[in-house]
Amino acid sequence: MKRVSSDSSSRADSDSVRGRDGPVPPPPGGMLWDLAGEVRMLLTLPAALAMQVAHPAVSAGVDEYSVFRTDPWGRGERSLRSVQLWVYGGEKAEEEGRRLRRLHQGIKGVDAHGREYHALTPAYYSWVHATGFPVYRHTRPYLGGRPYTPDEERRLYAEWLQVGRVLGIQDRDMPQTVEEFWPYYRRVLSEELERTAVVEELIAVDVPLPAPDRGPRAVRTALRLAWPVLGPWFARFRRFLTIGMMPPDARAAIGLPWTERQERRLRGLGRAVRVVMPLLPERLRYLPLAYAARKEYRRQSGRPGPEPGG
Repeated sequence: MKRVSSDSSSRADSDSVRGRDGPVPPPPGGMLWDLAGEVRMLLTLPAALAMQVAHPAVSAGVDEYSVFRTDPWGRGERSLRSVQLWVYGGEKAEEEGRRLRRLHQGIKGVDAHGREYHALTPAYYSWVHATGFPVYRHTRPYLGGRPYTPDEERRLYAEWLQVGRVLGIQDRDMPQTVEEFWPYYRRVLSEELERTAVVEELIAVDVPLPAPDRGPRAVRTALRLAWPVLGPWFARFRRFLTIGMMPPDARAAIGLPWTERQERRLRGLGRAVRVVMPLLPERLRYLPLAYAARKEYRRQSGRPGPEPGG
């Protein structure tokens, strides 16, 4: 990846989010602290994943090394926990970043075009991280009711840079401002992304998916019995979310179809989510790790919590 420039203010911001011994996660009370652990954001993950594997190098690594075919639910659970640690893990965040880099150290090979790749090549590793920001931005009007203001967008991107540092990505390998991000993003879309074999698998509705094997025994049993009916429905819903929650420019670059009828359905889903979410108590609105971290932060800081009624 070409080195990106940064002004003095962004360098100062960078210094302020690196602790004495290394990077620190986004701050309690920040935008990601409220956003990343909310259960509604689970709806955005398939789109970000598809954008990642639309890069041929990333697709090749996932195709050869990932267990997403043989253990999809376990892989999803582990990935989700990892993402939560980046934001809510405190001292464990940097440890998780180091663990991921060790895990990816041996992931290398040749992609579908015959080009050698390594998972930790900065351009590839940075793209995997980068996908979260445009997906968050695109889905905000659907799930949050209004677009981010320019100031909110800059704050969110600054916190996303902190996540990148937690993952061990150097500042020289990440655009340092929103203004620098969009030209980089458009270049990757136009020059590097394609409809890879792994993308095809992620949007397929005819690839068998095993019944969920996580959660209470009674729930697993019920799902297993109902999976002949629920499985095909889930596959169609996953495809709908994967394509619909993806920014239109990324969707076009990869070559994924989307209709006006589907757009109306997506907006309807968003309206339902926006009505239901505020009615839920915080312990149901947030994933367990995020809820525990938020609760502990309020206990230590003496701040009142939003638990009743959301």
